Amino acid sequence: MIPLFLIILIIVYLFTQDALSIEQYISIQKDLFYIINQNLGQYPTFQYNLTQIGDCLIFFALVSVFFIVTPKLWEALLSASLISLIFSSTLKKIFAIPRPAAALDIEQCIIAGKILKGHNSLPSGHSITTFTILTVLLFAFMPQLKKLKFWWILAVLTIGFVIVFSRVGVGAHYPLDVICGSIIGFLSGLLGIFFNQKYPIWKWINEQKYYPIFMLLFLVSGILIIQKLTKENLMIYYVALATLGYTLYKITTVYVKKRN
Repeated sequence: MIPLFLIILIIVYLFTQDALSIEQYISIQKDLFYIINQNLGQYPTFQYNLTQIGDCLIFFALVSVFFIVTPKLWEALLSASLISLIFSSTLKKIFAIPRPAAALDIEQCIIAGKILKGHNSLPSGHSITTFTILTVLLFAFMPQLKKLKFWWILAVLTIGFVIVFSRVGVGAHYPLDVICGSIIGFLSGLLGIFFNQKYPIWKWINEQKYYPIFMLLFLVSGILIIQKLTKENLMIYYVALATLGYTLYKITTVYVKKRN
């Protein structure tokens, strides 16, 4: 109920601000966008690397290490990711909010990376991806001790908001875009966990005979990351590629030993 309550709260806020139109939605957060963008944008290289974590390809590469250790986590991740994809693609088309570079004075914005001018700002897809994955990780590794639960939740939320607000820092989204995206991602993560518990359609990934499928997927993912590297020499790509390489090595080793 928490994500639904937060969504209703945002709708009520927009209604009270007479901001249910595209123009007013942008207008009421324009000043806040400039403040966050100007402050975070002082570190464009760091922000641009950070924002890549919200890319589904990169984040999945980073969490690929859990494939062998905790395969059930990946079962929930797959369900949650499909749900988040539906939310993201559908809502972006419904709202059709122009991005900051398309609606504001670009001379006053700090833009890191490619200038995005599409009408698909709300919700932030990177934010949805980030909180979808973090929500699954949040519950998968929740400490047993109550005193540790608070700090664990706080740490995960802090990491999440640092990542998603980089989207404002690079000039790609408005503050409410990433907040809404985070809530939708949290909801997607929860729905993915609940769906997987009721309908364990991904249970087969625990069986080692299917490892070649994921070996191929991880290999293709690595090739795609290398292609990104040829266009942009970013540190986060090297980290993702190294993580993916380690995972591929471990899966291959386990599979070969099993076959022998």
